[in-house]
Amino acid sequence: MPEVVRANIEAKFHLNEPFLIQYGIYIKNFLQGDLGPSFVYQDFTVTQLVAQSWPVSAVLGVLSFCISVPVGMILGTLAALNRNSRLDYFLMSLSMTGVVIPAFVLAPVLVTIFSIHLGWLPAGGWENGAAAFLVLPVLSLAIGSVASIARVMRGAMIETLNQPYIRTAQAKGLSTSYILFHHALRPSLIPVVAMLGPAFVAVVTGSVIIDIFFGTGGMGQHFVSGALNRDYGLVMGITLIVASLTILFNLIVDILYTVIDPRINV
Repeated sequence: MPEVVRANIEAKFHLNEPFLIQYGIYIKNFLQGDLGPSFVYQDFTVTQLVAQSWPVSAVLGVLSFCISVPVGMILGTLAALNRNSRLDYFLMSLSMTGVVIPAFVLAPVLVTIFSIHLGWLPAGGWENGAAAFLVLPVLSLAIGSVASIARVMRGAMIETLNQPYIRTAQAKGLSTSYILFHHALRPSLIPVVAMLGPAFVAVVTGSVIIDIFFGTGGMGQHFVSGALNRDYGLVMGITLIVASLTILFNLIVDILYTVIDPRINV
């Protein structure tokens, strides 16, 4: 490479500056929404590539998260209310299976059953987010989180139901549903809220595998292609976005702690 061309490239990307200045320039541009150029997709910036793929990842992530939290809480509560029963053993066996099976194993199993053998759902693609194309990717992302939340909810609910004030409420003749919703549910949510941060991270990291397997065109697909093609700007941009979202979500979880249990503010 001619020295003149090399000098122009270094000046354009601030490579001739000290490291701290380069870092400061990148962070300033990041805060302004400029993630820099893509070294492979030369007609697009990293911001443009992320803008194209972000809606897909957002839809899959939000849907799977909105499904996993309430379903996991309901299953965990049912297991706790029927402790040591057949229903409890059945639900906890399912949750243990969901915890140990990773998304990259679960996804092909679901495709084999519902797409190849039954023919009910498409095996991949996006088609502008049509409902049929969402089912398998969302299930693949949600099942692991459902299982984890159900196990935590069961343990928390059992511990709450053994508290003296719950036994006092039962001695007063209050119905099970009243005790559950007015006395037991809120204290049991604290461990579940603590699970929301790891559950969010699991959804984000799992979406990389899901994007590749189902060909949805989300950020995970761009991340892997960037890593394989050494498009460092694209990889770094997506990494910063995911890290920022993780920090933001953990902050929201900390705020929810104070809403559920005001004593934390003291």
